[in-house]
Amino acid sequence: MGEIARLALTEGLNIRLACRWLDLSRATHYRRGRVREAFCGPRVPRRVPRTLSSVERSLIRAALYSDRFVDRSVQEVYATLLDDGDYLGSISTMYRLLKRDSASRERRRQRRHPAYKKPELLANGIQQVWSWDITMIRGPVKGEHYRLYLVMDIFSRYVVGYTLAWKESGEIARNLLRECAAREGVEAGCLTIHSDRGGPMVSQEVSQLLGKLRIEKSHSRPRVSNDNPYSESQFKTLKYRPEFPDRFGSFEEAREFIRSFVAWYNHEHHHEGINLLTPAVVHSERAGEVLAAWAVTMDKAHGRNPERFVRGKPVVKPLPGEVWINRPAPPANQPDTRHELVPKGPSLEAGVSFGTDSGHSSQWTGADGNPAHNPESLCALDNIWSHSC
Repeated sequence: MGEIARLALTEGLNIRLACRWLDLSRATHYRRGRVREAFCGPRVPRRVPRTLSSVERSLIRAALYSDRFVDRSVQEVYATLLDDGDYLGSISTMYRLLKRDSASRERRRQRRHPAYKKPELLANGIQQVWSWDITMIRGPVKGEHYRLYLVMDIFSRYVVGYTLAWKESGEIARNLLRECAAREGVEAGCLTIHSDRGGPMVSQEVSQLLGKLRIEKSHSRPRVSNDNPYSESQFKTLKYRPEFPDRFGSFEEAREFIRSFVAWYNHEHHHEGINLLTPAVVHSERAGEVLAAWAVTMDKAHGRNPERFVRGKPVVKPLPGEVWINRPAPPANQPDTRHELVPKGPSLEAGVSFGTDSGHSSQWTGADGNPAHNPESLCALDNIWSHSC
């Protein structure tokens, strides 16, 4: 602003020509001048007539914190003082003073929800992580439902056991998990079983069994649906089958349908999450030979019509080497590759990573303890409990 004033005095220019000479807006010149005039002197705070004095605020606080009103609401204090012919301030004024003193919050003891840890599970072979859940199936009439308990290995997507019952029970879940562990020959300290926080999942019967078998248990966080993606995805596959009815005519009909579905899912369903192999192939560690046979077939197709393969000779992708639920962070000495693109999985919180085929061998056993290779032997679990529930 000093330069404009100097030009106006020495050169005989008015404000308009001085601003044009300096390429400055006149509005800017006048605005800055007003700002300078506004701050040229000390600012005197303006007192609002309705402002409470320190004495009046002290009287209101003394009344609110007195033994007479210590356990009463602000509205009750305000009305009682009016009954006594006394007015100290409005209800909003009392609330404002209490807020300044941090005394307007809930003073009763409130339940505090614990901070649940996010489950982070990683499996690079079978019999490392199982996932199980319970879903309801409609019966013949409204209000009648059956409960399907289903346990699967997340690496192979193989259904290792299931049962159909009339109700949810920790005892039924305990017997199912115990039978699955016995059939699969689970070694102590090598398996983690993941589930949500339903009643049977957190029951004392299941907890005692897992502790006795030295099986690690894992639970989803409350109200987090994608913490158990594999079981939820499998239930969706079940209920989106074209032959799945709106209601089952009887318990026996539902049991027969579940038996046929599990046999199809394990031995016929080509699962996208395991490179279009069937769960039974991966669970029996035959993925390598099946993929090798696929490679031979693709080589023959390429040899017959190489011009159809515009990207060159086709390559069969290997079996995913890792699957996870909320993939754990790598150790400090290894790079973090969780941002890399991974094949499509059940959800954003679950995924797969391609690598070499690995796992443990397992074998089904019948009720007599002898090896049973018939896929229908899995249905023995269903026959155990369906009649006793």
